[in-house]
Amino acid sequence: MRVIGLMSGTSYDAVDAAAADLSLEADTLVLTPLGMASAPYPGEVRAALAAALPPAVTTMEQVCRLDTRVGQAFASLAVRADEELCGGRADLIVSHGQTVYHWCEDGTVHGTLQLGEPAWIAEATGRPVVSGLRTRDVAAGGQGAPLVSIVDLLWLRGRPGVPVALNLGGIANITVAAGSGPPAAFDTGPANALIDAAVHHLTGGRLGYDEDGALAGRGRVDEALLRRLLDDPYYAQPPPRTTGKERFHLPYLRAALAGHEALPAEDVVATLTRLTARTVADAARSVRATEVFASGGGTRNPVLMAMLRTELGGVPLRGSGDLGLPSAAKEAYAFAVLGFLTVHGLAGTVPACTGARHASVLGSLTPGWRGLRLPEPATAAPVRLRVSGN
Repeated sequence: MRVIGLMSGTSYDAVDAAAADLSLEADTLVLTPLGMASAPYPGEVRAALAAALPPAVTTMEQVCRLDTRVGQAFASLAVRADEELCGGRADLIVSHGQTVYHWCEDGTVHGTLQLGEPAWIAEATGRPVVSGLRTRDVAAGGQGAPLVSIVDLLWLRGRPGVPVALNLGGIANITVAAGSGPPAAFDTGPANALIDAAVHHLTGGRLGYDEDGALAGRGRVDEALLRRLLDDPYYAQPPPRTTGKERFHLPYLRAALAGHEALPAEDVVATLTRLTARTVADAARSVRATEVFASGGGTRNPVLMAMLRTELGGVPLRGSGDLGLPSAAKEAYAFAVLGFLTVHGLAGTVPACTGARHASVLGSLTPGWRGLRLPEPATAAPVRLRVSGN
């Protein structure tokens, strides 16, 4: 089955698509990568998202407009991915949508909202669309994140020691695939969220992110500011735990910077970069990680990766591409897998990772105009993922 996964993370800068040929062979899910494509959000859509996200105040009119515009952006890329990566023969589209709010209070997630109406994708491509994958896990008492943990566990199964999958998006999260113990997954804290907010604020909007870690590389870590940031009680919460830009946003940063206004922008960015590296490494140590496989936009920041290697000590840090899933496309591939599991009637969650009462088949299905032909339900769930050619 040729499946296209669509993903836009908490940095909301672009939509990514990854196409894969997926098949079940006995107890193994075989993923053959067909390539990836990406498209930046139109400037007006990104600006509207930035203006509407917490702690900003928005209106139902703005929500409706964003739901439509995000859905149309996903649809446009889906058409392109089908043509360029699948030769116009995709069987299924899987859309994560754009997360705009994750309702978490006192460690409990009560709801989650992803915008990007799937009808636009189904209408543009004619293909069936699986969407709304997070909500079912929340309804079952889970955190709704990190949702790709089941894919990480299948992908890392069989490796020695305690391998960890790390995603460095706006928020950082890990999946722990312990060989003899129970698996775990949780958000460690901000990855790029505070760095991006600081860069945009301190450059007066001239820059949106720290390209190649240039600012952090010229700065020095301010230990007093770092200690203040590390005092956030989130880092002491036991897993499973999730967070987002509802917590780690510009007003949060401004409050943390009170009394540190004289710091150069480079020092602020260097300190926030160290915060990400420290909190990720602390989380990895807490689970006794023996190797870490990183993906996501943060892997393109050499200063962040160098700091993370230092913080991890002797724990090897490698890219997800070393195991066949390119860093830039790993999450989109993961959502392609989740949609594949859904249409085969298979659960897409691991309760030990999300905290749900039980595993659930995820998402909602929007038929395409080419007709709806679902595969026969699978008789057994896969226990491992093999990336073809790796």
